[in-house]
Amino acid sequence: MNTTDSRPASLAAAFAIALALSPSTASAQDPHAHRHDAATDVDHDTQTHADHGSTSHDPSRDGQDAGTGKPDHSGMDHSGMSHSQVGDAADQRPATQRPRTPIPAVTDADRAAAFPELHAHASHGDSIHSYWSLDRLEAWDADEDGTGSAWEALAWVGGDIKRLWLRSEGERTSAAGTEAADLEVLYGRSVSPWWDVVAGVRHDFGGEGPSQSFAAFGVQGLAPYKFEVSATGYIGESGQTAAQFEIEYDTLISNRLILQWSAEAELYGKDDPARGIGSGLSSFEAGARLRYEIGRRFAPYVGVSWEKAYGGSADLRRAHGEGIEDTRLVAGVRLWF
Repeated sequence: MNTTDSRPASLAAAFAIALALSPSTASAQDPHAHRHDAATDVDHDTQTHADHGSTSHDPSRDGQDAGTGKPDHSGMDHSGMSHSQVGDAADQRPATQRPRTPIPAVTDADRAAAFPELHAHASHGDSIHSYWSLDRLEAWDADEDGTGSAWEALAWVGGDIKRLWLRSEGERTSAAGTEAADLEVLYGRSVSPWWDVVAGVRHDFGGEGPSQSFAAFGVQGLAPYKFEVSATGYIGESGQTAAQFEIEYDTLISNRLILQWSAEAELYGKDDPARGIGSGLSSFEAGARLRYEIGRRFAPYVGVSWEKAYGGSADLRRAHGEGIEDTRLVAGVRLWF
């Protein structure tokens, strides 16, 4: 027997057996194969496990109602459908269909509840308030004048727009008594949320020479970066003119520990030898005071202050045998009510 002639016959027999067994083999390998005969466009990703496990034929599962012939969705499981498929089904509603619960019309009561009226205190009222502050009440030890004391006070009475302002500052020494003191009474009007314009009178008393009065006008308020600024011009009864500039800034070290920086400059229009004042820049003072707020209304502090006279004022001090520069160690309290 020739073995080479028997190979084609055996290959043909194997091929025939494979063809005969192919339907059952495909069914055994693909449990979903029987579903392709019913609908070739079914997406298996959206079918439930119950659908995949069913092998019996149910007319309702073919998507038709046996009685009407219309699509029957009662047997469908939408849990596996994507949002886009659900949206497509919702878009197929008739355009004339109205919502079952229409949105009610907005009433005046609804508007009043959504936009309540502002309370009276949120607007500028006519009520009168007041603020009294003793920004500096201190004792000091100086290089030239020995020991002494000084004060700086501020107060206002009025409303949000119009106020009466009171300002005073001065100092005393153990050797000469009250060397300088002044009191200002000013009318102030707010021109912005942070600035006031002021106008009124200032009276100087104590110190060298007779007392005198000035007409005062200026601005005061809070500059950018929270610098407290005051700039005031004066016209004296004897024709003397003057200007004073003051700036303060608080560095918040903690909620209660605060370092206050300050600087003040005084200028005069002409010489006044009786009061020891020369024209131009008369004096400049700078200081730093560290305070601890035991309460918001009461805070003790310690610090240092430096002062120097310039121009004609410095010449007058030298003529009287006084120094033109002084450094002081200060301790005091700051309070307001």
